[in-house]
Amino acid sequence: MNSDKKVVFFDLDGTLMNHDKTILDSTKQSLTALRKKGIYTVICTGRAPLMFKSLLEELEFDSYVSMNGQHVVWEGKIIYSNPMKPEVIQQLTELAHKNGHGLTYSTFESFVTNAEAHPLVQEGTARLRIPYPVVDPEVYSHSDVNQVQIYSTPKETEEYMELFKGYSFVRWDESSVDMLPEGASKAIGIQKILEHLDIPTENSYAFGDGANDMQMIEAVGTGIVMDNGIPELKEIADFVTASCSEDGIMKGLLQVGLLEERDIPLLQQNCKH
Repeated sequence: MNSDKKVVFFDLDGTLMNHDKTILDSTKQSLTALRKKGIYTVICTGRAPLMFKSLLEELEFDSYVSMNGQHVVWEGKIIYSNPMKPEVIQQLTELAHKNGHGLTYSTFESFVTNAEAHPLVQEGTARLRIPYPVVDPEVYSHSDVNQVQIYSTPKETEEYMELFKGYSFVRWDESSVDMLPEGASKAIGIQKILEHLDIPTENSYAFGDGANDMQMIEAVGTGIVMDNGIPELKEIADFVTASCSEDGIMKGLLQVGLLEERDIPLLQQNCKH
């Protein structure tokens, strides 16, 4: 057991990224400081890899848990992937078309949709500050699809939940919900990395803010929730840090003792003034 090593998992939206979908300088410096100490850093998100490719480069990440644990990469190599059944996605696509609901499909290499200019898909991608996806309603016929997003209200989603019994539905706002195989979660992806590194659970940490972070926060040794996080997540957290727009990552890492003030250049500059 690699009992000396530690690893920190970071959600993206509302956690590693602030409310403006940008990365604070304090967060960038904290990530650099962790790596200098030999602490592993891993993105852990519901997004498909294509949706955070630029962040991987900007923040020098090469390990991530994507699509809510459905696809896991360690140092550039795939160590776990759990695609959905093509026949299920075909059935889902046909039903969504009949109902007039938008879908987006997450694969390792793409993020596409079933409809041109669907208003709810437009709203959802605008909130994430990503371009409207390419239309490819038959993506399941030529690519592994790990996760699907259904753009429907909670009431409308009941039909899908009734029909697709072996699947989980994780809502991330009032008009959209993630659909993935039952049992899939960020926690599964975290477990795959801990097993790969042979690191004990007590040496793992995670930062999150939303409903799809519940199992992640419970799965690690120390769960840290942003002040902008949902109340239910704060209730199970080991620590609550400042918000994503108020140096929450840096303050949380200081709070749990993974970093010290001397590790952060920004704090050293403030001391000199």
